[in-house]
Amino acid sequence: MDEPSAAAGAVHPLLQKAQRDALRSQLDDLRAEIEEYEALRSRRRTVLRTESFGELPRALIQARIATGLTQKQLADRLGLKEQQIQQYEASEYASASLARVADVIRALDLKVREEIILPGA
Repeated sequence: MDEPSAAAGAVHPLLQKAQRDALRSQLDDLRAEIEEYEALRSRRRTVLRTESFGELPRALIQARIATGLTQKQLADRLGLKEQQIQQYEASEYASASLARVADVIRALDLKVREEIILPGA
């Protein structure tokens, strides 16, 4: 039998480059998330701006972090189990009712200013 050549197990240089680029991109994303988390925890950010109602769930998660509350502490304020807050945040509040979102806003003691722009405005 022929011995497998050394090149048979080698990864093509273009594939290696693509893998390195993907890892760099992930690393950059993680660094940005850590920087954002640290900014929230240090309270360097005092206002969270959203451009749409769809961005509200992420802002609620950021607000919880910025206020220094753990998921358990927020759950306690709401009379829920910590796992429920974990599930809400993991799904970006997809399963939460509007009333529950309002409860979270109150529990975090947030001031939310809304603007509704009518069609054709």
